[in-house]
Amino acid sequence: MELLQVRCLLLTIFAASIGGTFQYGYNLSIINAPTIFIQNFINETWTERFGTQLEKQVITMLWTFIVTGYSVGGLVGALIAGPMAVRFGRRNLLLLSNVFILVGALLMGLSRAVKSFEMILIGRLFAGINAGVGMNINPMYLGESAPKEIRGMVALSFAPFTAAGIVLGQTMGLGEILGTEELWPLLLASCAVPSLIQLLTLPWCPESPRYLLIDRENKNKCMKALKRLRGDVDLTTEMDELLEEQTALKGQNAKGLWDLFQDPSVRWQLIITLVLGSAIQLCGNDAMYFYAVYVFTAAGIPNEKIQYATIGTGCCEFITAVTSNLFIDRIGRRMLIMGGYSLMVGCGILFTISLTLQDKVSWMSYLSMICIFASILSFGIGPVSSYRNAKNTHQESHRRWLS
Repeated sequence: MELLQVRCLLLTIFAASIGGTFQYGYNLSIINAPTIFIQNFINETWTERFGTQLEKQVITMLWTFIVTGYSVGGLVGALIAGPMAVRFGRRNLLLLSNVFILVGALLMGLSRAVKSFEMILIGRLFAGINAGVGMNINPMYLGESAPKEIRGMVALSFAPFTAAGIVLGQTMGLGEILGTEELWPLLLASCAVPSLIQLLTLPWCPESPRYLLIDRENKNKCMKALKRLRGDVDLTTEMDELLEEQTALKGQNAKGLWDLFQDPSVRWQLIITLVLGSAIQLCGNDAMYFYAVYVFTAAGIPNEKIQYATIGTGCCEFITAVTSNLFIDRIGRRMLIMGGYSLMVGCGILFTISLTLQDKVSWMSYLSMICIFASILSFGIGPVSSYRNAKNTHQESHRRWLS
């Protein structure tokens, strides 16, 4: 590939991912470090308003609402991503979704100044909407913009950005940086920085050629976008493929969710996606990031070392995100999925035993920490990498449903 093409493709990958999946990973982990500070803030605010202190269970419940607000927002973002991607375009939707994260950052950053813990909850909800859009549109935009021969690799590049966001969020939460009682509002508001970087860089990248031709029926703009992405090469074959897809889809109405379930041509892809996706979301891996402080405290890790232990969890996922493709083709997706979940089950059993015995055996707390790291490594190398790879493999056969 020509140097100009490589630069444009790398800029597209970076600009889309820094405010997309990187933002998701970053917001996933920055909530960890200020857990105690925010809980104290909730209690202090309530006491100042009503003159009574909250019970510990109530504080934990309010904290849970703040944590899960991000997931609820993610669901909303995922539901609106498809229709909005057709109306505004992949690149433009990524840019527009930054409104949610900037509003969320402003609310969270000002929450302590105006003495409102509710603003943290609303801010996390807005951040979640941005994440829901980014997790869906980021890989779609990259997959539609990349050359066919490296489309899978480019589409999967969002995984290292997600893991990098997790690691950076955990690092920014260190007590030496922003993880202090005075600076935690700034830590929560720092999610505006990746958003601003995307707003400065993504406008320089072209819109998805497939969107311009098939959804907007603008052949000239599609050709211009392809030339920017591919450089001075023969585009006849790629344009013929896009025109063939355009012809096949012409006259078809936009499909709804129920139509997707009724179409036999994508039934197995749908079943695989639903089963693997549900397993990934329900296996509890994300809970380790949301509640890492609780997990490591229960495991007996000293308080002053917990922040460094949480960074280790993010590093584990980053390593697996970068190296997972080396294992998939050699071992196979099915074996990695089954093996990964089997190892996670084993780690979960050992973790439960170690927590039960940690008051009786001193070294059990270290076994607990090892089990957490081993579980995240098993999750990253097996289930999550295989699911992402399989999802991108099926994308060509049913991507008309993505919109």
